Amino acid sequence: MAAPNDETPGPDPAEQHEDPIRLLAIQDTPLSLDEVFAAVGDPTAGGTALFVGTVRNHDGGAGVDALGYSCHPTAEAEMRRVADKVVADFPVRALAAVHRVGDLAVGDLAVVVAVSCPHRAEAFAACRKLIDDLKHEVPIWKHQRFSDGTEEWVGAC
Repeated sequence: MAAPNDETPGPDPAEQHEDPIRLLAIQDTPLSLDEVFAAVGDPTAGGTALFVGTVRNHDGGAGVDALGYSCHPTAEAEMRRVADKVVADFPVRALAAVHRVGDLAVGDLAVVVAVSCPHRAEAFAACRKLIDDLKHEVPIWKHQRFSDGTEEWVGAC
């Protein structure tokens, strides 16, 4: 039995049951790398991986002047489903994902995702899975406007 003056250790921080999904959003305002990075800060994580998707000036050999993103009303719920799966499959300490909608110019941030895990290999793998699944499963559509005056919808059914 411990003496009354003995201090007992607190709970192991790695075993806390806080929701590791710290930030999920679809927004029509510019994205912040600092906000996403801050959201995944965790003292139990030894590795943090961050992916930034930007609007590039070309696609498929054609010049891109601008693009617009739109989404289905269920997009944020689908983001949550994808994030929950990544958390279930990897030792995620914290996860964040934000995607932009509306009109964007070349160079603008379109998507930012980040994951922190105990080790770097896990963080890289979880971040890759998160962005790949978001791109394939979340109903967000891209409307590209090309330099030659043509346009194309990407991801729309």
